[in-house]
This record gives sequence, structure tokens and C-alpha cells, in this order.
Amino acid sequence: MEERFMREALKEAKKALEIEEVPVGAVIVKDGKVIAKAHNEKETKKNSTCHAEILAIQKACKKLDSWRLIDCEMYVTLEPCPMCAGALINSRIKKLYIGTSDEKTGACGSVLNLLEDYKFNHKIEIEKYVLKEEAEALLKDFFKFLRERNKNDKKSI
Repeated sequence: MEERFMREALKEAKKALEIEEVPVGAVIVKDGKVIAKAHNEKETKKNSTCHAEILAIQKACKKLDSWRLIDCEMYVTLEPCPMCAGALINSRIKKLYIGTSDEKTGACGSVLNLLEDYKFNHKIEIEKYVLKEEAEALLKDFFKFLRERNKNDKKSI
């Protein structure tokens, strides 16, 4: 089951890739059904809060007509940053499935762990490394593309 929904998150990440956004996708599931999907749109919307997780939470809240996402699970291709981890806690997500870790800004175990190391009023279960290789490959390919493009741009100057 985890892989099925993570594949949906990977599809969202590929949508981000197509518009040259960092390829991160998120899906929120309730009762075995997808209720919200999103991908990064920071560059597109020129808004630092337009992470896949935040956008998916907003859509799920609208769908359920509630800020509480009780009994919902999120599948995200990259470990959430502190902003997104905080939003997960505040929205009362039940469980988080992570594709790959983020060694630079990850707030679910890599750099710090907001979901387990602090005394917040809500705890979130975490399962890591669902379809890790696929999630990592998307990110590595994207950043390789950016490096190559930047190198070529510098040559033409």
C-alpha cells in the first residue's frame, strides 16, 4: 500500500520537474483514498511557502472543511523541512511516509527531528525510505541538470 501512494507522490514530483521546480511531490490519503496532491511551486508562484507538503495540506483542509487532518497520512518524496514538519504537526497528520532524506534541511531525523524529539501536543508516526531510489534519482537528475545548465550559461558569457 505504501508504495502505491508513494508512486502518486513521485508523479507529483515529476510535474514539478517538468516546470523546473525542485522535484518534490506530496499526497495525502484518508481511508485509503487520495484526498489531496501537490508538488513544489516556489519558483512558479514566487512564494517561499509553496512547498509540496504545504500545498497538499491546504487542499486536504479545504476538501475536509477542517484544519484537523485526523486519520490522514502524507506521502512525500523528500523529508520535510522545519516549516513543513511544523505544518504536519499543526494539521494533526497521523502518519508520514518519506521517500528520501534531506541531509541539508530535513526536520524528520536528518538535521533535526521535530516529529519525535520535542514535547509537542501531537505525535506523528514516521516511515522512511519508501521507494527511496526513485525519489533520490529524481532529485539527483534535477540538480545535475541545473549544474550543467549553469556551466553552459557561464561559457556563453
